[in-house]
Amino acid sequence: MKEEWKKYIERNGKYYSLCFFFILSFNLYFIFLLSNTKKEYLFYLDFLIIVIILLFLFIDYFKFKKMEMEKKKLLEYKDLIYKELPTFENQEIIEHDIQVLQKKLQEQFEANCDLEDYTMKFYHEVKIPLAAALLVNDKIIDAQVRLSMRENLERINQQLNTMLFGSKLQASFFDLQIKKISLQECIKTSIKNNQFFLIQKHFSIENYLGEKEHYVYTDKSWLVYIFDQLLNNAIKYRKEYPTIKIWIQEIEDGDSSQTIKKLFMEDNGVGIQKSDIRRIFEKGFIGSNYHNGKYKSTGMGLYLVAKIADKLKHEINVESEYGEYTRFCITFQDQRGYFHL
Repeated sequence: MKEEWKKYIERNGKYYSLCFFFILSFNLYFIFLLSNTKKEYLFYLDFLIIVIILLFLFIDYFKFKKMEMEKKKLLEYKDLIYKELPTFENQEIIEHDIQVLQKKLQEQFEANCDLEDYTMKFYHEVKIPLAAALLVNDKIIDAQVRLSMRENLERINQQLNTMLFGSKLQASFFDLQIKKISLQECIKTSIKNNQFFLIQKHFSIENYLGEKEHYVYTDKSWLVYIFDQLLNNAIKYRKEYPTIKIWIQEIEDGDSSQTIKKLFMEDNGVGIQKSDIRRIFEKGFIGSNYHNGKYKSTGMGLYLVAKIADKLKHEINVESEYGEYTRFCITFQDQRGYFHL
């Protein structure tokens, strides 16, 4: 109420000040220049003018208040609202600016599409010589040189994949192929993708998924990429005798009568400090571990993981004890209804 009244006074105060000045001038004129006029007539005229002004103020204020309340409701909408208020001030200017912004948005959209096409072309163009380089690398006689070269080629391959998935994620059309897939199969694919570094760094994989197949509805390629990033994170922040544990919990949801699956991936690496853990999914956040100079990070891997999980309607959480472990948990709910399967 006070806020609306303040806004109304700021908007119309100058007009009421002008009215006050007019009444004051009118009274001074009659008092000093027409002193023979009866003061009762003057007071009566003042009374009528003030009543009319107050009546106008009352009606105008409640019209203003009604429009402000309507405006507040419209501001909660997620669509354009300027057309819903035809009496809105400077309507033509707003329409003009929206047309200009829509044109700029279309130009930016087309530029992004061109960049996406270029990125895809670049990815496929580079993949061919990279595959050839990996084959040639196997023929190097010096084992130390061969291993060093292979490590760098694998890192290039990982960065290319990150670039590709990052580009797809920002694309105008997010390509999803939701199917019933096996979590065991996705985990095996991800381990195979990272087998060079897992073997080189002497990782022990403790897989507790068992023989029973655990199926979820998701996109396999995107989910494998999430697993790849979590394994990369474990490899990067490893300690001596590195170990990765993977297991699944099934929980019955009494409200929806559905089985919720939770996949856990835990490593015994350096862990995440408490001050960092709430920000690890933020874009570009590199954390305190980076500042000691031992670890190299761009802050994009877990950011992409969180974005992809959100697109797939999976929930990802992390808990960690610094110097002991880091445990990621991905929650899978039955999303067949959401994706109309």
